Amino acid sequence: MKILVLGAGVVGTTSAWFLSQLGHEVTVIDRQSVSGLETSFANAGQISASHAEPWANPGAPMTILKWLGREDAPLLFRMRADAAQWAWSLRFLLECLPGRTRRNTLQLLALGVYSRSVLKTLRVQTGIRYDHLEKGILHLHSENKSFVKAVDHAQLYSEMGCRINVVSPKQCVEIEPALADSQVPLVGGTYSPEDESGDAHAFTRNMEMYAIAHGVRYLFGRALKGFDTEADKIRGVTVQDLLGRNEILTADAYLSCLGSESPLHLRSLGIDIPVFPVKGYSVTIPIQNALAAPQVSVTHESFKIACSRLGSRLRVAGTAELTGYDTSVTPARCESLLDRAKELFPNVGGFEYAQRWAGLRPATPSNVPLIGKTRYSNLFLNTGHGTLGWTLACGSGKAIADIISGQKPEVSFGFL
Repeated sequence: MKILVLGAGVVGTTSAWFLSQLGHEVTVIDRQSVSGLETSFANAGQISASHAEPWANPGAPMTILKWLGREDAPLLFRMRADAAQWAWSLRFLLECLPGRTRRNTLQLLALGVYSRSVLKTLRVQTGIRYDHLEKGILHLHSENKSFVKAVDHAQLYSEMGCRINVVSPKQCVEIEPALADSQVPLVGGTYSPEDESGDAHAFTRNMEMYAIAHGVRYLFGRALKGFDTEADKIRGVTVQDLLGRNEILTADAYLSCLGSESPLHLRSLGIDIPVFPVKGYSVTIPIQNALAAPQVSVTHESFKIACSRLGSRLRVAGTAELTGYDTSVTPARCESLLDRAKELFPNVGGFEYAQRWAGLRPATPSNVPLIGKTRYSNLFLNTGHGTLGWTLACGSGKAIADIISGQKPEVSFGFL
C-alpha cells in the first residue's frame, strides 16, 4: 500500500521504517525542516521500561495539592479557561483509582519491555548509533515511603519481564561511582540493568537518513491543513509549504503521529481523543570533568528528574506543566533542574553553559498511548505517549505497522 505518515518525530519515524519493512510505499510529512525537532528534540534520553507507573496513581491528587503554587513543583497544573484542559484533568483524577492505575501500569510495562527488545534488534540490524549506553537505569530514593513502594513494584515488574534489583545506598554508589560526590542523602534504590539511555533526537535523525536510503520518502516544511473525506475513508490531506502554497497528498492509508497536535487536527474529523500537551523541561550540560559524570542513567524519584549521559553532554530533564500549547521556557523550572543536578553530580562542571529547553509531551490521562484504528477505515493513530515516547517508539511503531498490514501485533496491549 501507499501510506502517508503524518509527523516525523521519533514515533512517526520508527512507524515509517517498520511500515517500509513490510513492503509499503511510505511518505512522511512534517512541518519542520528535519525530523525530531519538537518533542523528540531534548528529552531525558531514557529507554525506561522500568518506569511504567503512570502519573495518574492513588497518591497523585494529594501530591499535586501539596505542590500548588510552587514554581519549582515537579508537576504543575496551570488551570486556564480551557474546556479541553479541564476535561483532561477530570479524567486524570479518574485514572488515579487503584484498579485503573494497576491496569495502566501493566499496559505500559508490556509495551515498554517489548519496545526495548525491538530497539535492540533494530540497532543490530541497522548499526545505528545515537550516543546510547546499555548500562541500565538507577532509581534513587531519599524518602522511605517512596522506597518501600518501589520495592513492592520491583517484584511485579520482574514477574512481567522487566528485571529490577533492589539496592542499598552503598550499592547505588557501586553501580554509579559518580554518586560518591553526591550531596543527596539516600535510603536506597532500584536498578533495572536492561534499560538503556541515548539521544532520541540523534536516533530520529539517523533513522530518517537510513530510511531515506532504503526508499522512504520525507517531505519537510509541509504543515497539515485539513483532511478530505468520503464516507468512512480519507481521500487525501491538504498540506501547506513554507511559501504558503497548498498541495493535496493522497495515499491508501494514513497514520497520524502528530503528538500534541493530534487532537487539534482530528477534531475536524469528529474524532475526539484525550490527548493534552504537558510541557516538560530539560537542560543539557557540557561535561567538563568526565570522571565526575554518570555513565548509568539516573532517576531521582523525590526530585522527579532523570539524568542521562549523552556522549560529552549530561541531559537533565523533568517536571510536567499543564499550560496549553505554550512552549516558552520558564527560567525557574530550568534553574531547579540545574540545582538538582549540582546536588547529585557537583563536580561535573559546565553548569553555567547549560542549554535550556521546553517541549510538549502528548499525554493521555492514563499515560497509555492511543495506537490502532479509527472510525475511518484507512486512518490510524500512534500518539499520546506522554513522557514515554522514546521508550515506546519502536514497539508502538512496529505494532502499528503490523495492524495497518492486517497482521496481529506481537505484544499484548489494548490497541484501538
